[in-house]
Amino acid sequence: MTARPMTDLTHTAILGGGALGLTLALRLARRGERVTVLEREPLPGGLASGFPVGDAWLEKFYHHIFRTDRAIIRVINELGLSEQLVWPSQRTATLYEGATHEMSPLKLLTFAPLRPDERVRTVAAMAYLKLLPPIGMEGKQAAPWIRRWMGSNSYRVMWEPVFRSKFGPLAEEIALPWIWARVHDRSVRLGYVRGGFQQVYDRLADRVRAFGGDLRFDTSVEGVAREGARFRVTTSRGDVEADRVVSTLPPRLTCRLVPELPDSYRARYDWGEAYGAHCLILALDRPLTDGYWMNVNDPGFPFMVLVEHTNYLPPEDYGGRHLVYLGNYRSMTDPLMAASHESVLAEFLPAVARINPNFRPEWVTESWMFAAPYAQPIVTTDYKEHIPPFDTPIAGLYQASMFQVYPHDRGQNYSVVLAEELANHLTAWVT
Repeated sequence: MTARPMTDLTHTAILGGGALGLTLALRLARRGERVTVLEREPLPGGLASGFPVGDAWLEKFYHHIFRTDRAIIRVINELGLSEQLVWPSQRTATLYEGATHEMSPLKLLTFAPLRPDERVRTVAAMAYLKLLPPIGMEGKQAAPWIRRWMGSNSYRVMWEPVFRSKFGPLAEEIALPWIWARVHDRSVRLGYVRGGFQQVYDRLADRVRAFGGDLRFDTSVEGVAREGARFRVTTSRGDVEADRVVSTLPPRLTCRLVPELPDSYRARYDWGEAYGAHCLILALDRPLTDGYWMNVNDPGFPFMVLVEHTNYLPPEDYGGRHLVYLGNYRSMTDPLMAASHESVLAEFLPAVARINPNFRPEWVTESWMFAAPYAQPIVTTDYKEHIPPFDTPIAGLYQASMFQVYPHDRGQNYSVVLAEELANHLTAWVT
């Protein structure tokens, strides 16, 4: 028997048009396979999609990349956007006890809320995480490790507020490999595609179409069922028949959409918690702070981070607007996730004035608000045991999502990495 690659004989339906789904679609389409991408939003990009502000796009949820994000950088270059990829300098800080403290590696050695010995311990422990592999870390919690090696005061001042903001009541149960990856993977210098990451996803979509792919936006997937040797995907805009289906949705959503998945699979992978993302974005007529990123470690604020995007990219890119994100991760049942725009402004603007006492509501010329579910997996110590493989018990049905990039954090780069791994995994042969 002679094996030959399965090319146009294979039709793959891909659920989700974010970084993972579009990269996978492009890799399969280039091999000559038929692909159909189904995305409920009107634009490609998933959590990295944007909206127009002036002559540029701005992400609904703040985004940047790192020097170490080789996969997404390679895709940006492949799409002809290398000239738009910029690496501006940026200032990051932490708000603690009403004061703003710069948080570069060198500044950490002079971080006043910690004693000199605590600063040295913290820098040394972070250097360990940065330089060494996570040997022996699996099954251990991050909080006790930080308290032991950086000091209990370092955890209380620097880490606990962030953990509680991102993970709520499960903050003490977060896995140590997750914090290792946060420190190990990231570079100090941050990168951005000037004009917005939406350009990346628009070009990815165009490339998929150029190779014959079918992209359907504003299309919600309502169910997936096996019918003989093929699948029927039911959507809000009609049915799609395919030889195989790849879900880039969270495992819990995949389980809801595919009732045929066995109970044994659901027991292991329809598991865990995830928080949603929420951002209020303000357009101001003047700068608010002098930094890009500020972790809000003081209690009593309704947001966990302030990101002043135009202290990173020039306001001129956005028609002179000064753009500020006020971001949160919250339980998907948290009242904030369903709150009105007006009520959130009323709650958030007085808190902004606590950061800059000169701030006045009249500085706000425009504002936008976005919320998205399943944006931050809650990475507890037993998380690894519940990461699904690409293959499901149903032949031809595959699962790949940011919930599978552990110990790395969710992000564009690891979505691209996962897509390319799955594309190789799906190299199919017929005899």
